[in-house]
Amino acid sequence: MRARPYVLLSCATSIDGYIDDATEQRLVLSNADDLARIDEVRASCDAILVGAGTVRGDDPRLLIRSASHRDARVARGLPASPTKVTLTACGDLDPTSRFFTAGKAERVVYCATGALEKTGERVGELATVVDGGDPVDLGFVLGDLADRGVRRLMVEGGGTVHAQFLSAGLADELHLVIAPFFVGDCRAPRFVGDGRYPWHPGRRATVAEVRQIGDVVLVRYALSDRCLG
Repeated sequence: MRARPYVLLSCATSIDGYIDDATEQRLVLSNADDLARIDEVRASCDAILVGAGTVRGDDPRLLIRSASHRDARVARGLPASPTKVTLTACGDLDPTSRFFTAGKAERVVYCATGALEKTGERVGELATVVDGGDPVDLGFVLGDLADRGVRRLMVEGGGTVHAQFLSAGLADELHLVIAPFFVGDCRAPRFVGDGRYPWHPGRRATVAEVRQIGDVVLVRYALSDRCLG
């Protein structure tokens, strides 16, 4: 079997499992202390992956914020921030988004075969564009990232991407932060939607840690033997 990176999923939800509300303004689920924790986790990874929808909707920088974490990475011979990775089915990516313009981290875009030409025209000068199959094959993506030296991958969303990794059984660990409020709006996006997941009621994930961080709670779940080892 082709080697793949250790895959860590990271997500924040409301008590009732929503990752945002139905308004145009982004819902803040985390807090400052938890954002500092996330920065530390990012610094421990070789690459950070988000879906194209997150690139378009949230415009994330995906950079290490803490100077001490950046300096520690550089001292170990690593780039100041991990490689940025995104997945796209249609190539609808804005070259002026912060994914492509913020920082000097390496950027890799895995696109569906049918969108290869369009993706290359849009962002080929700003990132390495890779044909990921049609549809994009996560197994291929992980194998290719391993070949590029990625040993530890952090997947930050959105919900569709998290669901794809979970349903494919390609996640080793989940960091789930629960914010202390309800959204209560079926129009809003949830952590994962309907699907076939290995962690059905007959196969429980293992709770590795529960920690209160200010007004939120972090639950770490082990999803594979690699996390428990």
